Amino acid sequence: MADGKVHAEVTDTVDRGGRPAATSAHQLAAAAQKLFVEQGFEETSVEDIATAVRVSRRTFFRYFATKADVLWVESDAEFDRLTAFLAADDGAAAPRDVVETAIISALAFAPGDEEWARHRTQLILTVPAVQFHASVLYRQWREAVADFIHCRGLWRDDELFVIAFAHSTTAAIMAGHEYWVSHPETTLPQCLRSSIRLLVPSGPQTS
Repeated sequence: MADGKVHAEVTDTVDRGGRPAATSAHQLAAAAQKLFVEQGFEETSVEDIATAVRVSRRTFFRYFATKADVLWVESDAEFDRLTAFLAADDGAAAPRDVVETAIISALAFAPGDEEWARHRTQLILTVPAVQFHASVLYRQWREAVADFIHCRGLWRDDELFVIAFAHSTTAAIMAGHEYWVSHPETTLPQCLRSSIRLLVPSGPQTS
């Protein structure tokens, strides 16, 4: 997995037209994802990506072990934001509201990165080669949410509820993204908020 915290400038040592090319790991990932969407994931080579951003194959592999790893360039930073937000909770708000805000904050992106975010979503939803790694990340997020519920001392004796709550959060993230990518008139926060409120329980049912 590529380090999601890498944002250093990448400077190629190969002369490709009079001056060395420079980009960031995020820009390299964005260019790769665009090619994957336009040409197909399997049909796009590392050489194609390197050529598109005017860097060498060696430079590409300095930052990403495989071409699939470009999809996870921000994953570490997003997970760090999620866990930091949950850890800062003061117990005043309802757990579902805390988790909702944490998820939306963790997955926030700059306005100029909307195409990158949409491309990443589209690829995760449709490319089998990246879905195993996505499942690993979903598990990390589920565990973080379950830990948050336990730390709050809520429903500690209702293990099934805690498990269901954690799984429902990742299901809501997936549903929100799927709706967002097929409805360009919407925003990701809107879609995540709606899907979380549809799928994540507010508390265990009493008999």
